[in-house]
Amino acid sequence: MERVLILGATSAIAAEVAVRHAERGDRLHLVGRNPERLAAVAKRCASVAVTTAQADFSALSSADVVVDGAIAALGHVDRVLIAHGDLGDQLASERSIAEAEAILRTNLTSVVALLIPLANHMESRRGGRIGVITSVAGDRGRPRNYTYGAAKGALNIYLQGLRSRLYPSRVTVTTLKLGPVDSPMTRNHAKNALFAQPLPVARGIVTALDRGVAEAYVPAIWGAIMPLVECTPERIFQWLPFLSGR
Repeated sequence: MERVLILGATSAIAAEVAVRHAERGDRLHLVGRNPERLAAVAKRCASVAVTTAQADFSALSSADVVVDGAIAALGHVDRVLIAHGDLGDQLASERSIAEAEAILRTNLTSVVALLIPLANHMESRRGGRIGVITSVAGDRGRPRNYTYGAAKGALNIYLQGLRSRLYPSRVTVTTLKLGPVDSPMTRNHAKNALFAQPLPVARGIVTALDRGVAEAYVPAIWGAIMPLVECTPERIFQWLPFLSGR
């Protein structure tokens, strides 16, 4: 039985991850912004001990309080999944520093604010698993979402450093590079065959953390696609509308 903390637990993917852990008999502490949705996720996990807390992750000064509350509720944290994020408005971020900063805060700074106390807690216990949802958008900047992609790309670099720092303490750090998922976050996006469903994505996340891998593309097909996207020369990239278009 593990003591599992899920931050951003009301997202479609994180909710499915929580249910998978409840099926294992793990103890859960779920944190999210919307109390009604948080209660609904907790109800799905009612077969095990579940505690919840409401939090606004954009309030950076509250990150220590959120983590301290989770540790108090669980006793200690064996495994954490940081799952919150938001695509934001790319076009608005090109005209407004406030929108650009909001995207960076949600997808980068607020995650780092949580990782600092979590990493210190797990390092002191000399063990644990940290999983952070990033995105394939962080592998290469594209006009359609480069502000969001920049936040996720910077987060990938941060996690690389954190992973090496925590290696001597036997704490694994898994970067979860997700492709597009058919979920409320992408409700305004046209769907295609590459959009995954939350349940199989959740299963992939749990498996990646179980294995303690450094990075995992979820679904795995993105592990074949993104190296091609990354290695495409800039001039060719810009000629291909499916890569460089809006």
